[in-house]
Amino acid sequence: MAGRGRTTTEFHVAFGTTPSLQRVDHAALAALNGQRRLGRPEVRTRFTHVGNDKLFVRGVTYGTFGDGPDGFPYPDPETVARDFAAMAAAGANAVRLYTAPPRWLLDLAHEYGLLAMVGLAWEDHVAFLDDRRQAARIVDQVRQDAARCADHPAVLCLAVGNEIPSSIVRWHGSRRVERFIERLYATVKDVAPDSLVTYVNYPSTEYLQLPFLDLVSFNVYLESDEPLQAYLPRLHNIAGDRPLLITELGLDSRSHGEDTQARVLERQLRAAYASGCAGAFVFAWTDDWHRGGTDVEDWHFGLVDHERRPKPALAAVAETFAEVPFPAHATSPRISVVVCSHNGEATIGRCLAALDRLDYPDYEVIVVDDGSTDRTPEIASEFDVRLIRTENRGLSAARNEGLAAATGEIVAFTDDDAWPDRDWLRYLAHAFVTSGHAGVGGPNVPPAGTGLVESAVAHAPGGPIHVLVSDEVAEHIPGCNMAFRREALEAVGGFDPQFRVAGDDVDICWRLQATGATIGFCPAAVVEHRRRPSIRAYLSQQLGYGRAEGLLERKWPEKYNRGGHLAWEGRMYASPRPRRPRSRIGYGTWGSNLFQSLYERNPSTLGALPLMPEWYLLIALFAALSIIGSFRPLLPMADSVPVHIELLLLAAATLALAVNAVRTAWLAPNGSTADGFLVRSLTAALFLLQPVARLIGRLRYGLTPWRRRGELAFVFPWPRRRTVWSERYRCQTDRLLELERDLRSRCMSVRRGGDTDRWDIQVRLGPLGSARLRVAVEEHGQGRQLIRYRVWPRWSRGLPLLALLLGTWIGLTAAHDVYVPVAIGAVLLFILLRAVREAGAGVALVLKAIGDEVELDQERGELPELVHDLRVRRDGPRSLEESLERSG
Repeated sequence: MAGRGRTTTEFHVAFGTTPSLQRVDHAALAALNGQRRLGRPEVRTRFTHVGNDKLFVRGVTYGTFGDGPDGFPYPDPETVARDFAAMAAAGANAVRLYTAPPRWLLDLAHEYGLLAMVGLAWEDHVAFLDDRRQAARIVDQVRQDAARCADHPAVLCLAVGNEIPSSIVRWHGSRRVERFIERLYATVKDVAPDSLVTYVNYPSTEYLQLPFLDLVSFNVYLESDEPLQAYLPRLHNIAGDRPLLITELGLDSRSHGEDTQARVLERQLRAAYASGCAGAFVFAWTDDWHRGGTDVEDWHFGLVDHERRPKPALAAVAETFAEVPFPAHATSPRISVVVCSHNGEATIGRCLAALDRLDYPDYEVIVVDDGSTDRTPEIASEFDVRLIRTENRGLSAARNEGLAAATGEIVAFTDDDAWPDRDWLRYLAHAFVTSGHAGVGGPNVPPAGTGLVESAVAHAPGGPIHVLVSDEVAEHIPGCNMAFRREALEAVGGFDPQFRVAGDDVDICWRLQATGATIGFCPAAVVEHRRRPSIRAYLSQQLGYGRAEGLLERKWPEKYNRGGHLAWEGRMYASPRPRRPRSRIGYGTWGSNLFQSLYERNPSTLGALPLMPEWYLLIALFAALSIIGSFRPLLPMADSVPVHIELLLLAAATLALAVNAVRTAWLAPNGSTADGFLVRSLTAALFLLQPVARLIGRLRYGLTPWRRRGELAFVFPWPRRRTVWSERYRCQTDRLLELERDLRSRCMSVRRGGDTDRWDIQVRLGPLGSARLRVAVEEHGQGRQLIRYRVWPRWSRGLPLLALLLGTWIGLTAAHDVYVPVAIGAVLLFILLRAVREAGAGVALVLKAIGDEVELDQERGELPELVHDLRVRRDGPRSLEESLERSG
């Protein structure tokens, strides 16, 4: 592998005092470039590796040029050799070529320790899919170019395209272009299965969904710091678990000046590497640039000019390359890494070995053995760690022990079956130093080379994933990869001990956010997290997650919807992420947007039903009715040919579940191989089994669709009004906050109205009915106020649909059967009565809270008079005079 780069002193020694690169000693520069690389580049986590070494790609682009003496669009070998030698002297270890090169050029790249990103050029900026013969010629050309150079040891990756214009993509449609790029990818893999393959995209077509690529590549030209630093996190989220390469960044020195070019390039490169990019290519090496059959004279993007004389940007780039990914003087706060383990002897050794290899100047490792009965403590004692042994009290209690023992200002947590990337702490520290976040987390990815079961589990539902509210801010970070400021954790009292197995990470994130703190997300702070090695272990994990959901719902009822499912504010990030049919592309008017993004609307409630564990309860209900229906011919008054509508419903519900499982499992990788088919098949089976395990855990802790919690006093659910006169001023917000605090202690869920809602507070004691409150305050001078409260019932939106379905069922079966319509009618009546009960309880609860607030204000002497309408009527008092008259 090429060296990490040259210092500024080495750079000037290599070039001597001459301003030209023509007199460079090629042999000396080859020696200066350092060790040769061993093996082919491969992808692990979000970075490229050669052997066991992480490879940060430090590259420059080369070309395009006019045709050389041998017909290839490159200079003569002597000029190329001088250029490659100078690149190596500047600390570059990669060069981007826009067209498939001759073998001698790749030989020279290998001689100077440069990896080549080879472009398999075919783009003519035309509507290439309108002619099948033209599309076939493109595929043949890509196959020939890939076969000619893919086996060379200097090849980093092959690019099957570069910046298909947004107007062409819009013309063909994104789906057709995506399928064509996948066809090119498969063509290259067919002739070069071990090569890394990418497509070079740009912001105007960032919406292209290309999950099959090995590397994600983008050309980005953003001269200002803020737009670039804001856009890089977006690109990382597009890349997902794959490495992100910035394949072009640069600045025209002719328009901006050479000194400005040097400053901007340095900032751009540092931003790219600090954000977690696996590499970056500076555009371009030289001002000698040929495009469209002519020399380009009005743009000077090169690090050297036409005569190969260095510009200031070359020294700036060389110095930056020498300090990848962070400058040597970067701030490094002390970090305590806490690993909690219970019977983790199978994996904790590899975890601690990875922690021992971390590249960070100031950290400690604390292992909390939570009552293990295996060799966990003995294995941990073999490493340089602080070992704390406790009785088995659960995960949260163990993490609190680690927090109490930590000496760092940052406390990072990982699991005993996870092994962090070498630079994990460097990226976490940078995220904390450059932000005010109370916590920071990163992605967790399954390790490469796992077995059949682990591969299937990695793509099955229910894995630990992060939830983002923006590209840089998270709502939730998983416990296997999370870090917090120690003072922030101590301020909220640490982790809640009731979460013994799972749920502690969700709870701590919500508690910190409740204080106004934020949680950051750092895509480069990655850990490899081993997935469960057996189906039994996976289902046991999902059972524990179901229990944790029950505990979380009792503590945070407002975070859950009517069906008992988390209503995340952010977006869950998992791999693979298929595009939803409801997604839209923001082309702009007449396709004018420079940044054309994919916008996804939330899936409909009806469409999400088959994804919920409770769908199995519906299947069980239909199955029970089908069994009962099978005895109808034996019953009196039953028709000889009964209508088995319940069998149709059972079949439809089961089919919806199976289709969803197979469709999602189809996204598993390596589907073209025999092992890939097995992975997909097992993944589909896990999609069917996981909701059952999760459902059992949820039901055991009372998290049912029919749950009802809170004070169940009752008034008939119709709109009510209350009016209160106060002699002492209080702002409306304070009154609502006090009401909200009171209501939260009395019922299952309390929600605030949003920006566009005409209601202020909603309370819910069950899934079918709720109550809403609206408050208005009249100001009457000298601090006197008339406060008007309006309370009204609210019904579940699914209630009319359910009543319609059951009513239809009764109508279809009544002509053939007597018993089933009576049974279904009884169920329908029960549901309607329960909805009335829940809505009435909600109205009563809000009225009681208003009354309690009035009594409290009277005790404070703020309410000399209480004005309210004692009669049950819809309107209430119409004016202050009428209210005072009624109060008598």
